[in-house]
Amino acid sequence: MLRIHDQLFEMSDPALTAALASVYGTKVRPFCDCRPGGVEMYIARVTGKFAVKRMPNTGPDHAPHCDSYEPPAELSGLGQLMGNAIDENADEGLTTLKLGFSLTKVAGKAAPSPGTSEKDSVKTDGNKLTLRGTLHYLWEQAGFNRWSPAMEGKRHWPVIRKYLLLAAENKMTKGSALVERLYIPEPFDKDKKAEIAQRRMARMAKAAAPLKETRQLMIVIGEVAEIGTARYGFKIRFKHVPDCDFMMNEDIHKRLQKRFATEIELWSSNGDNGVHLMAIATVGVGHTGVPSFEEIALMVVSPGWVPFENQFELMLLGMLGDKKRRYVKGLRYNLASTSPLAAAVLSDTEPQPTAVYIVPPGASDTYREEMDKLIEGSKLPSVKWELDSGEMPAFPPAAPPKPYRKQTPLPAMESEA
Repeated sequence: MLRIHDQLFEMSDPALTAALASVYGTKVRPFCDCRPGGVEMYIARVTGKFAVKRMPNTGPDHAPHCDSYEPPAELSGLGQLMGNAIDENADEGLTTLKLGFSLTKVAGKAAPSPGTSEKDSVKTDGNKLTLRGTLHYLWEQAGFNRWSPAMEGKRHWPVIRKYLLLAAENKMTKGSALVERLYIPEPFDKDKKAEIAQRRMARMAKAAAPLKETRQLMIVIGEVAEIGTARYGFKIRFKHVPDCDFMMNEDIHKRLQKRFATEIELWSSNGDNGVHLMAIATVGVGHTGVPSFEEIALMVVSPGWVPFENQFELMLLGMLGDKKRRYVKGLRYNLASTSPLAAAVLSDTEPQPTAVYIVPPGASDTYREEMDKLIEGSKLPSVKWELDSGEMPAFPPAAPPKPYRKQTPLPAMESEA
């Protein structure tokens, strides 16, 4: 529930829209009623509607059962980015993102590509978002790193696309709105194939320019259907875009196969089990009208569209899903794979959430020391799954379920202002 002045509103209350309109643009803020005394929120405008959002750095202040709850930022890669690469302005309702990749290409200049080492393509510079970090940020903003039993069977591509686009609203980068530089394929309908193609071409035309000029690039996010060979070079075909291949040269393909070998292997070995392979890329369109990749990064997600990094995390997510647990998945953002982070935070335990850590086989003393510091700093109860032991630990029991509430920012209410 939300409290505005001294009045409480359910998110479905028709009167809430007028109440939000009456205080929008003023110093009065709504409060989430998940805690005694409430937790301050702010109001933003998203696609002409009001959206109530969590104030910066207040995620841990919300009750674990609240959809605005967020584990301490240091348990994921988000901690090093907040205030640097990600700058939230609650007064203006805008978030500014500093990107570590280019959205333009100068004619004759070689395009960057996925590096042959982790350092080349996934930087640890907390001042800028990498491609993967950008995908993780949008995924988290859309709420797809969260899971509750009520979400079972309710996530499919139209939902994924809708909330990723909403997550990109009110985000600025390089002086322009992020959503204007973003293309996410709409669900394919063979009966509307021509209409969809025309809308795609109009969207991608923003990334086209005559030769010998600086070309604008689009950010493309899509589910990979195939990584294959083209007549000249290589291509990726996205699901829902069966009539348009995105091209890449041999160098990018070679580096992609090496840098993201883990993601490709996890997708290949689990594809029949519903695992999805997501790609985020910068794309240019030449004078031929054919889209081609400049930079690209990959991410694997579970059948429930929750990101994971290895087979052990997939097993953990499957077990938590089978046991009807509620959790928040930690995302790595810019962090290197050698840095520990919480695999998941159980948000259904009381009186506090419980962080779950996976200790890889043969973990070094340094790795364990860093993990222990992370656990101590978070001040959350924790459980470790020592892979060397071969046994998944027992998890604390879930508290009695509370009524499921739709995520506070979504759906937004129609504006009357």
